[in-house]
Amino acid sequence: MARPTTFLFVSTYGGTMDLARKVAEEGHEVRLWVESGPEKRIGDGFVPKVDDWRPSTDWADVIVFDDVERGTEAEALRRAGKAVVGGTRYTDRLELDRDFGQAEMKAAGMTVLPSWDFDSFDAAIAFVKAHPDRYVVKPDGEAQNEKVLSYVGQDEDGEDVVHMLEFFRRGWSGKIHGFQVQKHATGVEVAVGAFFDGKDFLLPACVNFEHKRLFDGEIGPSTGEMGTSMFWANENPLVRETVLRFRERLAAVGYVGYFDLNCIASARGIVPLEATARFGYPTISIQQDGVLSPWGELLAALARGEPHHLRTKRGFQVGVVVATPPYPFDDRKAFQKYAEDSVVLWRRPLPEGVHPCDVRRSPEGDWLLTGSSGYALVVTGCASTMVDARKEAYNRVKSIIIPNMFYRSDIGARWVRDGDLLQSWGYL
Repeated sequence: MARPTTFLFVSTYGGTMDLARKVAEEGHEVRLWVESGPEKRIGDGFVPKVDDWRPSTDWADVIVFDDVERGTEAEALRRAGKAVVGGTRYTDRLELDRDFGQAEMKAAGMTVLPSWDFDSFDAAIAFVKAHPDRYVVKPDGEAQNEKVLSYVGQDEDGEDVVHMLEFFRRGWSGKIHGFQVQKHATGVEVAVGAFFDGKDFLLPACVNFEHKRLFDGEIGPSTGEMGTSMFWANENPLVRETVLRFRERLAAVGYVGYFDLNCIASARGIVPLEATARFGYPTISIQQDGVLSPWGELLAALARGEPHHLRTKRGFQVGVVVATPPYPFDDRKAFQKYAEDSVVLWRRPLPEGVHPCDVRRSPEGDWLLTGSSGYALVVTGCASTMVDARKEAYNRVKSIIIPNMFYRSDIGARWVRDGDLLQSWGYL
């Protein structure tokens, strides 16, 4: 009998803890390292942890990075002969440098939206006043992690964008050193992602619909994400016009991992918004319920560049983020007051489709909230229709009790409209 594969998960904020747990449940040996100090206890009691990831690289058969800005380290490990799932310097830049990302999308044959870069709020305000239109404001570099700093304009003359830029100038001038003002596009926001093995994409691709605002109906501040609906599709016009356009570029740099393009689709075509060359959250937890291939086998095959037949479920998956204060804001004192060490309780025995996020497990087996963000759980549902997948997910949510918990109740609801439009435009 072959020995289990050894996996080292190198995580910035503990985002791949749930994936590491899944791989361990399949019988492999796992070690997890979490970089961020406030998140150090994420995964305690679920998977073995290490204080420093580098000494474990010799132990690991496969090393999995879960965030950007690890491309240089991932490339060095690959040159040393290690099997690595993770980025490259090119894919890091693709996500963090918006100008470069847009230029690469254009070079790949995609139609990009006009955009303008600023390092001065006064200059941006003057630009919008001089060129009234509907715009989107996006911070550049590391400030992209502060999702509340992105703003999608609503006014056709850009007046609300001016007010928002004035607010950013007062409260965030020391945080945002560069940002982009992009022309707004109307249509269906849809993301397409697929796993890349260093040479080619593994199909089917994941067609997913993110729900980024805090409240139902896309109201309130932007969050990391409040939930996602998805299905898996083989090559079709939507897949061909998005991720498959990056096949040669990713192969040229030897990228290995998940690659996602967030886009706006309309009757006029598809325009890309941003590229993400890493796992998505809560996407990776929801995908665990949609992928039939063992995750250990999939990750090992990707890292080694070996052939793998990706098996996925037919139908739909819906994932709902269950959070507590201070999410989506960064407020350590609020987390300590309202959420830290809160116990996750169940109205009935622990259901399937409940994925721990910023959680640790006590010696007694209790799930306790930890970290600093309040990003507690991802709860999923799978079914042959989106309606039934939503019903299953929310029935599971109703079995959960966490003090001060909240969630959106409309994840997947817009599929009726979005699916019809994508079908009528010939993308599906």
